[in-house]
Amino acid sequence: MTADEPELAVMTARFDPRAGSEEPLMAVLARYVVITRRAPACRNVDLLASAAHPGRLLLVAKWESAAAARTHLDSAEMAEMAAAAVPHLATRPEVDLYDTVSAHDLH
Repeated sequence: MTADEPELAVMTARFDPRAGSEEPLMAVLARYVVITRRAPACRNVDLLASAAHPGRLLLVAKWESAAAARTHLDSAEMAEMAAAAVPHLATRPEVDLYDTVSAHDLH
């Protein structure tokens, strides 16, 4: 990253639903995406469905900084999404935070 590029952090969260809970989980996460896109430090957030693992969903969120991403992890939006998602999960979500090496932000 050069000095004139803004800091950018990418957070991912992978979700594996219980059998029969694919649609309700997708609805919970789709609502979360709409709400999170309005967060002040959120650059973008997308919901992806795995082509290799049926039912698996992945959230990919770009944040203005790692600190902003960490703050979001403690937000009301994240807590609400987690509470709504838990009954539909087969396993604990896998959440990770990445520093960008090569990522383009269209904002």
